[in-house]
Amino acid sequence: MASYGQFCPVAKSAEILGNPWAILIIREMLLGSTRFSAFQKGMPKISPTVLNTRLKDLEANGLIVKRKLQGQRGHEYRLTPAGRELAPVVESLTVWGMRWARSQMSDEEMDVTFLMFDIQRNLKTEALPDGETVLCFNIGDLTAFDRWWIVIDNDAGGSVDLCHSDPGKDVDLFLTSKARDLVEIWMGDQALRSALNEGRLELVGARHLERTLSDWFPLSVAAAIPRVTDAERAADA
Repeated sequence: MASYGQFCPVAKSAEILGNPWAILIIREMLLGSTRFSAFQKGMPKISPTVLNTRLKDLEANGLIVKRKLQGQRGHEYRLTPAGRELAPVVESLTVWGMRWARSQMSDEEMDVTFLMFDIQRNLKTEALPDGETVLCFNIGDLTAFDRWWIVIDNDAGGSVDLCHSDPGKDVDLFLTSKARDLVEIWMGDQALRSALNEGRLELVGARHLERTLSDWFPLSVAAAIPRVTDAERAADA
């Protein structure tokens, strides 16, 4: 772990949280992830070796604990009180990032794997019909990982499964968009209704799912954060 050689609390915090991926692991845990495989879905570009190292670092610094699963193989990771106390820090970074750090987003940052995992864990299953609902997302400008299926079973407590291979089920609704458009819709940079009206998001399938889209497709938790105004940017110049 890098050391700044200062007693300053900002420096000491940065020594723990400044390593690549560390704060994102805390983000994922605050969003409910507890298993190694779930961290990989939320951070698809991290290698297993680096993820394992960062988890050990966070455990050594008292932010998380590793526990054996009761009656199952494998382990889970849980936040300690010190880790939970980072919630307002992550929230502040979310707000600041949405306002000041997203003016130029490259195509390489349109991480569809993370996007689909975020959609999976935020869907409002209670707004979907009883029984099974199958959604298929077509990302029209990709050549790999361009099709994703989400299977919701409201007869099984609202379970939500994400697949990038065809699960062999009848699809209730197809949603087609380009990667950047879908990311911008999810993050609130494009209005959902405008994207539908202008063809940047196309829906084909069950009419009741089309009509209730805004009820069960809630957008990112960060989508409602107010953007920086022109006046604020001018004052910053």
